[in-house]
Amino acid sequence: MKRVLIPLANGFEETEAIATADVLRRANMEVVLAGIPGQIVEGAHGIKIISDKKIEDAKKEEFDAIVLPGGSPGCKNLSQCTNVIEILKDFNEKKKTIAAICASPSILSKLGILDGKRATIFPGMERDVPMPRDSKVIVDGHVITSQGPGTAVDFALAIVTQLDSKFRADDVREQFVFK
Repeated sequence: MKRVLIPLANGFEETEAIATADVLRRANMEVVLAGIPGQIVEGAHGIKIISDKKIEDAKKEEFDAIVLPGGSPGCKNLSQCTNVIEILKDFNEKKKTIAAICASPSILSKLGILDGKRATIFPGMERDVPMPRDSKVIVDGHVITSQGPGTAVDFALAIVTQLDSKFRADDVREQFVFK
């Protein structure tokens, strides 16, 4: 079973985090929500989530992928978390799946993870990635990027395809009645 880490920092975009977690769990993946700084994290729109664990208790070697939701100030808070940065650097070196949505591709860009890669980001932030593309979701190697809350299900399905198969993603798409 694939294991996916979704770090949640205060100010995260709720739709991006929860829709992605839901899709991945429907695809029979183990999803661990890791709170920053504690286990109770408040989203950008005031929804509070009790995470599975704190980020410092998430061991990078236990995961196959990391997914960064966006949101404001969630993206900024993620970018300032040394645990998240260390995991991203390790995953990039090992070519493990790294996925970021909304403003969070900017974190990948600052770390050099998007160098030479096509990516998408929240509209209006294109200057924050080196090779921006106007697309809902971009998969370039082990990196998946997406634009925002309205693209969260497409984003999650791309992660399922990368970690499992298009067949599994199509199965989940059908469960969702997602066209």
